[in-house]
Amino acid sequence: MATATSTPARARASSNTPTPRKMIAQNRKARHEYAIEDVFECGVVLRGTEVKSLRLGRASLVDGFATIDDGEVFLHGVHIPEYEQGSWTNHEPRRVRKLLLHKAEIVRLIGKTKESGLTLIPLSLYFSDGKVKVELALARGKKSYDKRQDLAKRDADREVQRALGRRSKGMAG
Repeated sequence: MATATSTPARARASSNTPTPRKMIAQNRKARHEYAIEDVFECGVVLRGTEVKSLRLGRASLVDGFATIDDGEVFLHGVHIPEYEQGSWTNHEPRRVRKLLLHKAEIVRLIGKTKESGLTLIPLSLYFSDGKVKVELALARGKKSYDKRQDLAKRDADREVQRALGRRSKGMAG
């Protein structure tokens, strides 16, 4: 008779409980520069020294983008600095890395990127269950007036929240 404690790790991981994420890096400018259409979680093929460098919380997604070549998705421009205790086996900081997605997701991405000016950009890099994952967004570049509208809307929302806060504290608005 099996008990709850003897279930394999894989069976426990498939339950509906969300796994905690340990954030490594975020691309904060991405949501300002692009209108996000859809988001995918991808695994990343890494070398040992890259993982060690990421465990130290060092990475930059600023210039990152993804491409689809021969039915495979690759991440370009993401900077993972060399591991300082690494030897001759150290990795190249800006090398092209393969992303792991299901075939159906890749086919869907191919269709969407071919259809109209959509691009693939990384939003965040994090650890999930000890594995490095990338949150990849299917995004459309914003025009400058779209960015100004977003900033104006955010400022207006902030003012409304401040006024509501003052009102709830009994101060004059």
